[in-house]
Order: sequence, then C-alpha cells, then structure tokens
Amino acid sequence: MSRIYVIEDDENIRQLVATALQAFGYQVSAFETATEGIAALERETPDLMLFDIMLPDIDGIQAVKQIRQNPAYESLPIMMLTAKNSELDKVAGLDAGADDYLTKPFGILELKARVQALLRRTARNRKNSVLTGQDLSLNCDTRDVTQNGKPLELTFKEFELLKLLMENSDRVMTRSELLNLVWGIDFEGETRTLDMHVRTLRQKLGDDADNPRYIRTIRGVGYRFNCG
Repeated sequence: MSRIYVIEDDENIRQLVATALQAFGYQVSAFETATEGIAALERETPDLMLFDIMLPDIDGIQAVKQIRQNPAYESLPIMMLTAKNSELDKVAGLDAGADDYLTKPFGILELKARVQALLRRTARNRKNSVLTGQDLSLNCDTRDVTQNGKPLELTFKEFELLKLLMENSDRVMTRSELLNLVWGIDFEGETRTLDMHVRTLRQKLGDDADNPRYIRTIRGVGYRFNCG
C-alpha cells in the first residue's frame, strides 16, 4: 500500500484530501507545515508527497528545493496542490523539482487520476534504478551496494563513482568527466584525488589493479567498468 504525505495548512482541505486518498486505498499522513512534513520525511520516506505552496513557515517551493538537495530524495515524486494557477507559478513549482502541479479547486477524481499516474510513472522508472554487473548490484534509490548478495559499505563519493562507471560501462569515462560529475564542475583538486578514490573503491571490491575484474584503467584517458 502506497504511503502519501499531504502538506496543507488549510485544515478543511487537508482533511478532505487525506480522507479521499484513504478511501482510494492509500496510507496518508497529513501535516500543517513544511517543517513537519520534512521532519516526517527524514524518519520514513513516503511514496508520494503533496505540497501546498502557501504555507505558514516555509513555502512549498522552497521546501521542495530543500528536499531535492538531498540525493536520497531525487526520485521521490512530488505534486504541488495550490490556488496559484498562473503559468509562472506552475513553472516555478516544476523548476523547483515538483513532478506535477494541480490547481485548486480540483475534483477528487482528478486528484486520484493524477496520483495514480505519478505513482505508475515512478514505479516504471524504479525498474531501471538497480544497476548490475558481474556479481555487483547497485540500487540507485536506496544507495545499497551488494557483492554476491553481501552488502558493501561505500562512502558517498565511492558510491557516486561506482554508479557512474556502471551506468556508462559501454564506454571509457575520462578523468575530467569523473572529476566534474562526482566532485563538481568547479572542482580544482588534482587528479590524484580521483586515483585515491578508485584505489579505495577497488580495495572494497577486492579488485586487483594489475588484473582488474571490475574497474579497468585506460592509460592516459580514464576508467571503464567491466560488466564481465
């Protein structure tokens, strides 16, 4: 059963939306402020969040921006529910990271259809969220990595490095690409930072640099993941 968080300061609308979604078979938690919704998100990730824009503490757009800054919530579906219906308002909501935008007043059946469509789309995307290669499995949503079914403890940068290499196993990833994508476009560190992370990643994978199973060094260019 999908869990949905509803963040809406108007008590009547909040109760109406929560009751309707529960009648459609969803588990619903409703909150008056963005602060409460974000705090609940940090305790348990729902399947969908519905955000009003005009909230008493943090407005919905700023709240969505804050949520999207956390890589763990990149794929979390978010819908805006708001009376602000100008094109600029819609663009602002979508640019902030919302996946859909429903203006008030709205019909309950339209809300149901939008929720179902968004959850279906997210489910399809999640089918491709697990990367595999040889005996490795990397889950982009949960950020879990296993080798022969056993979990590996990777740092944030090691995970991002392995993810990029596995996603692009059909080609060589150049050193500059990896530095820019993992450390940021303005990263000014020397390439030995990349080499150090590749070395520690190989150690955790049990990979031999001289005869690698997973990460091949392409001399003078960069690295490539070997799918096997």
